[in-house]
This record gives sequence, C-alpha cells and structure tokens, in this order.
Amino acid sequence: MSGIAFEDLFARTPVMAILRGYTTERTLELTRLAWSVGVSGVEVPIQSPQGIEALEVTAAAARDAGRAVGAGTVVSVEHVRVARAAGAAFTVAPGFDPDVARASLDAGMPHLPGVATGTEIQAAARFGLGWLKAFPASVLGSPWFTAMRGPFPQVRLVATGGITARNAEEYLRSGADAVAVGSALEDESQLPLLAGLAYAS
Repeated sequence: MSGIAFEDLFARTPVMAILRGYTTERTLELTRLAWSVGVSGVEVPIQSPQGIEALEVTAAAARDAGRAVGAGTVVSVEHVRVARAAGAAFTVAPGFDPDVARASLDAGMPHLPGVATGTEIQAAARFGLGWLKAFPASVLGSPWFTAMRGPFPQVRLVATGGITARNAEEYLRSGADAVAVGSALEDESQLPLLAGLAYAS
C-alpha cells in the first residue's frame, strides 16, 4: 500500500504500535495481533539492519492485507529512501527536520515529526504538516497537551514516549488526538486494552 493519511490510520482506534527491537518474526506476530484487535497504526523503527528487514516483511504482509505499516526513527534523507524501498506507507521521526519531511512527502509517504515546544509545532505547521508526534510525552506531561490546544487547535498530536494502557486515556482526555505505544507492548495484554480506547469527547 502506498501512503496513507493519518486520519485514516487512526480512524478506528487512536493508537499506534511502535515495534522496536523485536525479531522479524516477532514484529510480524505483534503486527498481526494489533490488526486483529483493531489497532491499524503500526510503526517499525529502522535504526538497524534487523529493523529494516522487519519493516520489509511487515510491509509485505500489510500490502497483502490491504493495511499500512510505517517506518520509525527516520532521521535522514537516506532513511527516507530506505523506508520507501522497504515498502513503508508513512514515516515517523523523533524531531522535525524540513529536509526529511520534504523527502518523505515527495516520496508519497506522509510524515509524522516529533515536537516538544510551541516553536517546533509552529514550524512544522507552517511547513504544512497537520499531524505531529509529541515526544517524549511522559516528560512533557498530559497538561502540556491541554496547554498546546489553545494556540494550536488545528494541529493533531500523537502522544509518544512512556505511554501505556494505564495512562493513555489521560493523554487523550488532555488533548492528544492519538497515542503511540512502544516498550509497553512487551506485555501482550497491552494491545487489547489499548484497542478499547475511544477518542476523547
């Protein structure tokens, strides 16, 4: 599958699974588990050859299933090329780099950059990015999302970093539009719990 809009990715459940550091086989297992419980958003970081291989395999499975898998920790234009070649449908970065964002968009992959300040949000929004990754969410704290809603009501924020099934709802209530969960997924019970989350009213 080629690029997918983040609105579509989070349409059913406001959750993204970040599958970092697993074997290729385990990444594929967790990806299929996520899909089976209603979590459509899956990100596979490409910091290592193993991560790239895991992305290639899960992206192929996504194409067969009519799904989408993204590449994470994309911090260079070269990473964008690797992500595209591996079959990623979108890219995610820990920070906002206009060159990386432009390369990803030009390659047909929506880009989700990391932000942590009003200045970064404003720069990314001015660039034309409507969805941003608030990172690290556990350090920023849920009140940060409430505070940013005032000056930036048009921006969609994905709380990332330190999110679990236990605190995800707090971030959604505070103004996050979605949450991304990584290390907590070592506990398989997390995904079904996260799948039960609803958008904040």
